[in-house]
Order: sequence, then structure tokens, then C-alpha cells
Amino acid sequence: MHPESFERGRREGFQSFPMAEAPMLPDGDANLDLSKYVNAIRRRWQLLLVCLLIAGTYAFVRYTLTTKEYSSTTTIQIERKRLSLYALGQGGWLEDWWNLEYYPTQYRLLRSRGMAERVVQNLRLFENPVFTGRAPSPDVSEEGVQSSSSIELAQLAAVVQTGLTVRPIKETQLVELSFRSASPELAAQIADGYAEAFIEWGIQTRHDTVGQASSLLSKQIDTLSEEIEAKRTFLNQLSTRDQEFALDPEGKALVERQQTLEGQYNSVVAVRIGKDAAYKGILSLTPETLANSSSGGQVSKLKSQLFLLQSEYKTKLETYLPTWPEMVRRKSEIDDLKGQLERLVNERYEETRDKAYAEFQKALREEKSLEDELKKLAADARLQNSTALEYSSHKTYIETRQQLREDLTKRLSETEIASRTQGSKESNVRIVDRAIVPTKPFRPSLKKNLSQALFIGLALGFAGIFLLEYLDRTIKTPEELEAVIGFPTLAVVPDMAESRRGKGLRRYGNGGYGYSYGYGYGYSHNSPSGGGEAKAAKFGRRNKRVDDAEPTLEIELLPHTNSRLAVCEAYRSLRTALLLSSADELKVVAVTSAEPGEGKTATTCNMGVVFAQLGRRVLVLDADLRRPRMHKVFKISNRLGVVNYLTGKVDIENLFVDTGVPNLYACPSGPIPPNPSELLASDRMRDFISAIRSRFDFVLIDTPPALPVADAVILGPLTDGLVICARAGVLVREDAKLCRERLRYAELKIFGTVLNRYRTSPTGYNRRYQYYGVYEEKNDPSKTHNAA
Repeated sequence: MHPESFERGRREGFQSFPMAEAPMLPDGDANLDLSKYVNAIRRRWQLLLVCLLIAGTYAFVRYTLTTKEYSSTTTIQIERKRLSLYALGQGGWLEDWWNLEYYPTQYRLLRSRGMAERVVQNLRLFENPVFTGRAPSPDVSEEGVQSSSSIELAQLAAVVQTGLTVRPIKETQLVELSFRSASPELAAQIADGYAEAFIEWGIQTRHDTVGQASSLLSKQIDTLSEEIEAKRTFLNQLSTRDQEFALDPEGKALVERQQTLEGQYNSVVAVRIGKDAAYKGILSLTPETLANSSSGGQVSKLKSQLFLLQSEYKTKLETYLPTWPEMVRRKSEIDDLKGQLERLVNERYEETRDKAYAEFQKALREEKSLEDELKKLAADARLQNSTALEYSSHKTYIETRQQLREDLTKRLSETEIASRTQGSKESNVRIVDRAIVPTKPFRPSLKKNLSQALFIGLALGFAGIFLLEYLDRTIKTPEELEAVIGFPTLAVVPDMAESRRGKGLRRYGNGGYGYSYGYGYGYSHNSPSGGGEAKAAKFGRRNKRVDDAEPTLEIELLPHTNSRLAVCEAYRSLRTALLLSSADELKVVAVTSAEPGEGKTATTCNMGVVFAQLGRRVLVLDADLRRPRMHKVFKISNRLGVVNYLTGKVDIENLFVDTGVPNLYACPSGPIPPNPSELLASDRMRDFISAIRSRFDFVLIDTPPALPVADAVILGPLTDGLVICARAGVLVREDAKLCRERLRYAELKIFGTVLNRYRTSPTGYNRRYQYYGVYEEKNDPSKTHNAA
């Protein structure tokens, strides 16, 4: 029995799990369990080994067939300098520290096709048979240089570019130029040739730049000289034609008058702006506030007198009537004072406002007058002094061009000096380390190829294993069975083949390791074959091995013939779980499965043996009226059985057969009827179950699988509960779910499940199902006999 399920049943008072209340659990554990992946790798390690062998073989073949290449490296230093267009500075150099594109440009120039063509021409690679792969051509010019077309030169340059590698060394000015070739001597020659060609190209480029700069500067100086002479001739003609202009050619008097008027105009504008702001400020004030400030406080005094009179009037009004003569007099004084205050406020407010407005208008008129005068002066200046302005403009132009001509003349002198110093062949690139002839090939590398093959083989192997594991929809562990079907695992029956390998046991079944149940009804719920083996072959692997050299040890009745095996202990655990699974008296238990071949008959027979070992009268009933097999297990006749009783041809006393196992009796199915479902659903079947309840202590019924036929659903209500058998590695998850749903709709009571042919893992995964075998290993009779 699954230990966790057993403990859960003990805490809950060993109550059964009715099918209608079965928990709907997911297909698997939501938590990541790495041991599952390890176990999957264990089961399919052959695939991983095949992938590694294929990858290793491919790497070795590739290493053998790949042409060996040699690599040689030249190290150069590229200083961060360049020659300016006009050769400014000492020595004609400019430090280009802030040009971020400088070094990437140099690297791209090294990889350019033009540089590769220069290397081909300098090293005469078109004459090298090692490089070209053909014999030297006799077509040679008088100077000894082989004639080569531009197309052929570009093709050879492309080959050179393919073998070149430019690798800058970080945080330095050093660059490594590596070249790969099948010839070590040629690799070193081309690597050095690249460095020398790059240095030569830099020197030639600077020489061409200096020559172009000198020519350009000379042309610009001649052009400026012609422009200056033309402007001077125009100024001389202008002075001769206009005598008045000759007296004051620059128009200084007009400029001074204009500056004076502009100063006055700016002052008047400032005054006008101030007056405008003052006037708008007056308009924003209340009349009383403005009148009080302009009257020297008279408004405040009158308001104070008015307040005193009003206060006295209100005080006496509490004693006297308003019509009292004294009160009438005081009222008249208050009204007179109010009128006086109102007149004073209006007079002062209007006086101040009018004065501010008059000042604003005066300033505005002055501004308008000066503006008109300036406009008139500007018009006069345009009319009278246009010649002076034109003269000044041409004179300024001449001065500017003379200064530019002087600068260009100075630059031309510096450029000529730099041109004369080019004979020194100074360059900002120098060779640090020249290439040496390599002694070992650069590639292929057997170590590198095997490392890559190992990585690729492992990746493909693991991917294939996990893909097959994902596509494998069969149930292989008790945890998966509980998660899918939703009921506790009452017992885990180990695989006899595994027991044989680990403990010297023999195989069981008819012709192989496992339960050779072999149902074949001719139809199924979702496939023509109807067999669990066929569905397991479709969704996953099959646990089937054949070893004809070993004698056969059948699992049926094994608890009677060899009760000390781990398999027998599993059935005794199942017996204990069933006895504890119900609070009521347990009498009749049916055994079924989702598909044929999952060990129902073997489980029923072995359960009958372990129950009979308690000293109770036990009956095993073969209710599989379509493909009965129990009579073969007990080696009894099947001519008389349940079918004979249900058809009324025999009495119940003649059905029970002694199996040879103490306290265990069997009732075979009898002849195969044409209507098995109708017979099982009849009243006589109900009476038969009631009769055997009273005659035996325990009744175990072997029923057909639940998915192909409905016989298990028909017999379920007549029993105290059902046990579902599942074969590890064969039962598909979808079939298990469908079996659960079919039994749940019938509202049948389910005690739990039995996982048959379970294979444990020596790596530790699910090793809690190995303890029976480990505990019994020292007392194995076969080993004791061999030792004797």
C-alpha cells in the first residue's frame, strides 16, 4: 500500500473514498521534481548514448576530412594621429583624440578589398602556385610582372579577405592581423605583407593629400587676388565720379546725427512707457484711495468726523426718536458731511486722472515727433549717402579677402615644407611583432571538435529524452496514478523481471516478464484493438522482455508457492489496506481495470490466497463471462460455473471448487454466453451474490475491464466496493481518466488502486517501494539453497 495513502486513511478513521466524491486532481505534480527527469534519463539512457556516439563519430570524421589550416599573426601599433588637409601644427600632424570613428575606420580599411588587392600585387600572389592552386603562367611582361585582369585580381583579393582576421587588443593601440592558409609559410608571408601594405598605403595617402592641398591652396589664392583687384578698381572709379562723396566717403556726419536722434528717441520712449504705466495705475485705484493720497489726508479727516457723528447718532437713537429735533439736526450734519466728502473725492480723483493722462499724451507726442524725424533722416541717408554705404561695403569686402589670402599663403608655405619632408617615410603605423611560421595547424582541432560534439550530443540526447517523456502518456509511478485517477494507491506490486534481476528470481506470466492477461474483445472504447498494450505502444514504451533461457515463475498463486518474496508482501499490504479501508464489515470486493492486460486476474487470485491465509473461508469468483481465465490459473474445469447458475441449469452447491489452497475456493465463469451483460444484470445474479455473502467470509470477484464493456459497472452496486488495477508503463492517462469518470457516474464505491509491474529506480527515485525486497533479501530461499 502507498504509505502516504495508508497514513491518510488511518487519520481519517479508515473511511473509504466514494467515487462520486473523488477529487479531481491534475495530471501531475505542480512542483518541479528533478528526480523525475533523472529517472527519465535512466530509462532512456540508450538514446543519450546513441546521440553521443553519432555526434562523436561526426566530429571525428569531420576532423579527418577537413583540410588543415595554419594561422600566423602580425602585431601592429596604430597611433591616434592623422595629417590634416592643410598640414597645420608642428610636423603636419593633428591629434585626433575625440574622433570616435577613427579606430573602427582603420579596422575597416584593413579588411577592405583595396587593401587585399594591394597585398596581392605587392607579394605577387598571382604567381604563387600554393596560393592560386595552379602552375605559374608564362605570360610575363618585360618587367617580369604577370599580367592579371581586374576581375582575377578581385577574385584573389576576395580569397585574401576570407583568410584575414583583424583582432584589436582592448584598451591598447595594438591590432593583431592573423591569416589562415594551408601553407604555414604563406600564412606568415601574407600576415607580414598586410602590415607592410597598410603602412605603405598610409604614407602614400598622406603624400597625395599634401599634393592635393598645395594645388587647392594655389588656386584659391589666385582667385582671391583677382577679386581684390576688381574691387579696388571699382572704388577708384567711384571716388573720381562723386566729389562730394570724396570729401566724406564714409558718411560720418550722417551716422553721428542718427545716433543722437536714436538716443533721444530711446529716452522719450522710456518716459512715455512710465507715464502710461502711471496712468493705468491710477485707473486701477479706487477714487477714495487716490483722493486721499492727493489731498494731503483731507479725505481721511472727513471720514473720521463722519464716523464720530454716525456713532453718536446711533447711541442717542437708542434713547430718542428720529423725529426729535436734536436727532433731526444731527442727521442733517451727517448728510452734509457725506456730500462734502463725496465732492472732495470726485474732484481730487478727476484732477489727478486728468493730469496723468495729459502727461502721457505729451510724452506720446514727443515720441511720435522723434520717430518721424528718424524716418526722415533714414530716407535722406538712403538718398544722399547710398554711395558712401556702397563704398564702405566694398572696402570691408576687400579687407576680408586680403586677410583670407594672407592665411592661405601661410598655409601654402607650411604645406610645401611638409611635402619636402615626406622623403622620411614617417608613418603613424609600425610593426610590433612580425609573423612567425607556425608549426602546428590552427584547425581542425580534435579536442575542440569532440567538445562541441559532446555538447551537441548531450543537447540532442536530453532533448530527445524529454520529448519522448513528454509524448509518453502512460502512468509509471504511484504518484502519477493518484494524481490522475484521484484515489489512494493501496498496493504497489513490483515487476517480477526487476525482482529477478535484483534478487535471483524467475520471470512470471506466459512466455515473458509480466501479466499475460491478453484481453481481446474485438472492440474498444476508442480503438479497434481494444488492448492496453496497443495503446501503450502508441503513447509510450512497453515493459516487455523475453528471456527463454530462464525457467518461468508465474505470479498467480505466488503467495502460496513462495510467500517470502517481495511480490507476496505487496499483496499482504493490499489485504491490510482493504481491511482498514471500510468501517463496515468487508465481504465482497470486485477487481477491475481500465483496459485488458493490467493484472486483474492475478490480483484477484493472489488476494484470495492472502485472505485465505488468515484462516477465513474465501471465494474467488470469475465474473468475466467474455474471456474467462481463472480456471486456467487454478487448473480446474470451466464447463460448470456462474453462467450455468444464472441460466437455471445448476444449483449453487455445485459451483464452488476447492483450489488446493487451504480455505480458498473458486467459482469459474462457465461456458461463454451470448448475452453476458444481461446475465450479470439479472435478479439471479443479485440472489447469487447474496447467497455467497452468507456462505463465505470474503468474496473476491474478477470483473472485465471497465472501458471496453459495462460488466464492471453492472456488478459494482452488488459489492462492497471496487479495486482498480493499473499496469505501470502501459495504462494511458486518458484511459485512466475515462475509467474514473465512467465509475463515478455509476456512483460506485472505490477503495483505491493497485499498481502492477512497478519498476523502482536505483538512483533513489521512489525507493520507498523497494523496502520489502531489501528486507527479505537475506532470507531468499533460492539464495539460501544456492549458498548451500
